[in-house]
Amino acid sequence: MESAAVPAETLPTGAGAGEKGLKPNAIGYASNLVIGVASTAPGYSLAATLGFVVAVGGIGFHAPIIMILSFIPMLLIASAYNYLNRADPDAGTSFAWVTRAMGPRLGWLTGWAIVAADVVVMAALAYIAGTYTFLLFDWQSAADSLLAVSIAAAIWIAVMTAICTIGIELSARTQVFLLGAEILTLAAFAAVALFKVYFGDQPGDPLNSVYIHADWFNPFTLHGGTTALVEGVLLGVFIYWGWDSGVCVNEESENSSTGPGKAAVMSTVLLVLIYLTVTVAAQSYAGVDFLRSNKNDVLSALGEHVFGSPLDKLLIIAVLTSASASTQTTILPTARTTLSMARWGALPKAFGNIHPRYLTPHVSTILMGVVSLIWTLIIINVSQNVLSDSITGLGFQIAFYYGLTGFACAFYYRRELTRSFKNFFMAGVVPFLGGAMLTYIFVKAFIDNKPVDSAYSGGFLGVGAAVAIGVGLLLVGVVLLVIANIVYPKFFKRKLETAPPGFLERPPGKPATTTVAPE
Repeated sequence: MESAAVPAETLPTGAGAGEKGLKPNAIGYASNLVIGVASTAPGYSLAATLGFVVAVGGIGFHAPIIMILSFIPMLLIASAYNYLNRADPDAGTSFAWVTRAMGPRLGWLTGWAIVAADVVVMAALAYIAGTYTFLLFDWQSAADSLLAVSIAAAIWIAVMTAICTIGIELSARTQVFLLGAEILTLAAFAAVALFKVYFGDQPGDPLNSVYIHADWFNPFTLHGGTTALVEGVLLGVFIYWGWDSGVCVNEESENSSTGPGKAAVMSTVLLVLIYLTVTVAAQSYAGVDFLRSNKNDVLSALGEHVFGSPLDKLLIIAVLTSASASTQTTILPTARTTLSMARWGALPKAFGNIHPRYLTPHVSTILMGVVSLIWTLIIINVSQNVLSDSITGLGFQIAFYYGLTGFACAFYYRRELTRSFKNFFMAGVVPFLGGAMLTYIFVKAFIDNKPVDSAYSGGFLGVGAAVAIGVGLLLVGVVLLVIANIVYPKFFKRKLETAPPGFLERPPGKPATTTVAPE
């Protein structure tokens, strides 16, 4: 039998939620929601991923059900974020929560996974932003030049790093503009495409148009078995990833313990509506063969057919604003994760510095920009196939830290689960199920992507490039963890914590004073 819980050990001075020097109450719920949705880069994600989803053997026209199935674990994990943020609105989010609930080693690895994933994706985002900058002005020769794209990508990273450094309010205002233009364009695209299918050109002309069919939403008619399903969902996890950025600014938000968590849940709901609508419209208008043959960029390929010239530029603008917006919102969570890790005593103190004027983690932000710039310039000039494989590889890191967050929620609230059915289901079953689903996806995807011939760019050290990038970076994190154990022994002596008795029965709005779980 467990003995009574004892008061939790205190965090280092300035490490607690609201104590890091970030500007309090700087943004509201709407900004949390905008940052969460913008971080996923809906336009870019669809342009870069939809063609790969339909190209998976056995999926084809079943892409809509893949979007729905990929949404389910995201919604479950968003619920975990909501409950954990309610107890501890720490800017370190998953790092802080997994550390409290499951121990400092898993917590440190969670923080590393967030940072590594954000740095890796910056190459793809900046590359698209650079390329589309030239396509917007019909400068095809520059868009085809690695040197020109590299320079443009570097400029985008520098600009977005500067915006993130100057202040969270400017970041939020920038996101409102960029996301608004993006969603309006995607909505117009879907409406015009479906109008042409049903009231314009007859199906079969000009791009093998087909009417929407109920079979597209039936997972039981999916060909290719669980292998196709998991590969499709792994890509789906990538396009949903990023909604948690709206939670990482919790210490700068109004109603910090409730608003950001609710925004996370709503972000996933809005995203599934966006992805489902555009996916259905795209494959209804063009058919899956066209999407497969233009899988590197389905939206710009469809633009001239759906809108015609010069309105086809709208989709180019949508993808450009999407990639640039996500470049910015990818820097935000990374900087705040490393800020929190430094304040907890798990990284060098310099990462925890706050700018005296802008009240932002300027050291972490600038370092994120510099590292992202270096990685981007390397990966862009190595191989486009490696860049494609890195997107699949990101799925492993995403599944890893999202999954651990789900388990952490159930574990942190474990003593509260028997107090009511709502507690048991919402704080226990829902997040645990989300973690279990992502764990299964991780393992199955590892098995399927391990062969060298499964990757676009071949293999590395005997495994497919996607596994080498995704799982390889997690293993690098394990090595760094061993070093961190030696350098920061006090942090790694932290004990597990649980929610205080009756916390979930209290009115929301006041963070928890956690208790140490007895050995």
